[in-house]
Amino acid sequence: MKNQLKGTGVALVTPFHKDGSIDFNCFKNLIEHIIKGKAEYLVPLGTTGESVTLSKDEKQAVLDFVIEINNGRLPVVVGIGGNNTQEVVSTIQKTNLEGVDAILSVSPAYNKPTQKGIYAHYKVIANESPLPVIIYNVPARTACNVKAETTLSLAEDFSNIIGVKEASGNIMQCMQLAQNRPKNFLLLSGEDALTFPLIGLGFDGVISVVANAYTRPFTDMVRHALSGEYTKARNLHYKLLDVTNLLFVEGNPAGIKAALAILDLCKDNLRLPLVGISRSLNNKLSAAMEKL
Repeated sequence: MKNQLKGTGVALVTPFHKDGSIDFNCFKNLIEHIIKGKAEYLVPLGTTGESVTLSKDEKQAVLDFVIEINNGRLPVVVGIGGNNTQEVVSTIQKTNLEGVDAILSVSPAYNKPTQKGIYAHYKVIANESPLPVIIYNVPARTACNVKAETTLSLAEDFSNIIGVKEASGNIMQCMQLAQNRPKNFLLLSGEDALTFPLIGLGFDGVISVVANAYTRPFTDMVRHALSGEYTKARNLHYKLLDVTNLLFVEGNPAGIKAALAILDLCKDNLRLPLVGISRSLNNKLSAAMEKL
């Protein structure tokens, strides 16, 4: 499983109709686009999938649909996390995980636990999860960084904690992880714009937002970098960089949904409190995409 999750995983958007209902027809086309673009695995129900605005029934429907359309072609990593440890465990136990290969679990938000609390949170999840677990560290959203020492302790102590999606943007922390990780512990970038340099530091891949839209060039960039073909990877990295940066100016997934709408892959409908990007940013994004 660890080998299968190297490369590019795609943090899937959840397409919506204008009335807020899930657009499964669009979702099918998007999944096929991503599989055709040579992604290594699919990641539904994360931040990009607006999971916090989905009901429990909708989450199961999204997961079931992804598994159905994927039909075993790629591994599936589902996002199940939260700031209530027992609720996270309960959700894992109650979710139909048939066809799922691993769980991506974001660190607790809002509570602002200590590092000891974060460790204890993941200890409970590791002991209760029937599937391998990937830690997701995104302090810009959780207001609480999972320090490298905490991640490395969890990696050493629990065999089914198999990796981390690291979105701190802290290069020193990323180097500490790469230098000291246990053998085969997965290091996955959570920042599209930093993926190329992080692979150079020893990371194994990325869980990407950009790859919803530009799947093939992004997956090619990652594969070249992992193969040591740095000139080819660098060229693609800089080719994608302007669009990548614009996608996050007014938040995720508003940016990527706007890009998907420009490419006619998906409507740019979101659920409140998220709203679409501004007209001025949309114009800049359209121009950058046209150049790309």
